[in-house]
Formats: sequence, C-alpha cells, structure tokens
Amino acid sequence: MNKSVWKSFVLVSQFGISMIVPIALCMFIGIFIANQFSAPIITVPFFILGALAGGRNVYKMAKDTFQEDKQNPGNPGKFTTSDKKKE
Repeated sequence: MNKSVWKSFVLVSQFGISMIVPIALCMFIGIFIANQFSAPIITVPFFILGALAGGRNVYKMAKDTFQEDKQNPGNPGKFTTSDKKKE
C-alpha cells in the first residue's frame, strides 16, 4: 500500500484515541465521584470536560499535522529515502 494511505489511517486512529481517552477518563472520575457523594448529575460536567479536552487534543494534532504538510508538501511521511541516508 501507499505510505500516504497508512499515514492517513494512523492519523484517523490517533484522532479517535485522542478523543476517546479524555472522555473515558473524565467519565470514570465523574462516576466515581457520583458514587461517593450520591450525586449522579456530577457525571454530566465531567463528560463535557472530557469532550472539550478531547476536541482540543484533536484540534492541536490536526493543526500541527497540516502545518507540517504545508512545510513539506511533497513528503508523504516524516522521512524519505534521501533523509535516511543523511542521518
């Protein structure tokens, strides 16, 4: 397969993981606190916090990726064969 296809697949996977992990962690914390204090409504703010944190992570990752692509338009990956020979 083409390297750009794999790079795109990895990028989409990273976006998903970067979005799911903060939501899951915040939901876990919210459920734990809700069980400790018998206040189930507390999970909602923690879910929103996790979604905002995940969205921020994805935004920063996409911004950095697109800036990198603008700087190296012909380079589908981090290294080319000529870059590897120089190292």
